[in-house]
Amino acid sequence: MRTVFTIARRELYAYFVSPIAYVVVALFLALHSYMFSIILLLSQEASLRYLFGTMTTVLLFVAPVLAMRLLAEEYRSGTIEVLLTAPVRDWELVVGKWLAALVLWVVMLALTLIYPYFLNVFGEPDWGPIISGYLGIFLFGAALLALGTFASATTENQIVAAIVGVVLTVGLWVLRGAGDLMKGVAARIVNYVALADHTVDFARGVVDTRDVLYFISLIIISLFLATRAVEMRRVQ
Repeated sequence: MRTVFTIARRELYAYFVSPIAYVVVALFLALHSYMFSIILLLSQEASLRYLFGTMTTVLLFVAPVLAMRLLAEEYRSGTIEVLLTAPVRDWELVVGKWLAALVLWVVMLALTLIYPYFLNVFGEPDWGPIISGYLGIFLFGAALLALGTFASATTENQIVAAIVGVVLTVGLWVLRGAGDLMKGVAARIVNYVALADHTVDFARGVVDTRDVLYFISLIIISLFLATRAVEMRRVQ
């Protein structure tokens, strides 16, 4: 695991010496601060339920942007050749890259803790749905970043990686609509695979182990596919 953490530290440094992290974090916070104010004004509820819904939608596009450079930049610059000839396993490279993006996502989430702080100062929020909501949005972001890591592993063009990532995340999200058109076992399978059905309960204060296992499975599958993509690059 030491190699994984070394790669993660290297990637985190790369995030913060480029404007990508600062721009994305600033836009993310500005948008959600505005939405928090509007939602609080309209709903008059000491709740983050609607804000979590906004975050899930925004993350469908933000996560692929955060992950687009992880492996695509290594391919473009040629440094992937150095990494592949070093004593680094392919899965360590992939997990280390994803872990760096995950740490950045945790930082972004931590900066939003000012919202429940304000709710606590000026109201009496129900902390159960807030805590479970943060758990849900954390897992949701982690899964989308894993999908973005896979997208980044398939190309050396960061823009293409971002587009592929958005197609994957939005595709899994709207898959719920396809499930509504089906019946029986097929409908249940499609609805389970769809992202949308696994985000709602967290904001309501319900932590369903099926939803947790879904996100963990999506992370593992995505990182496995990314590792396979790197392995294919190695044998070329």
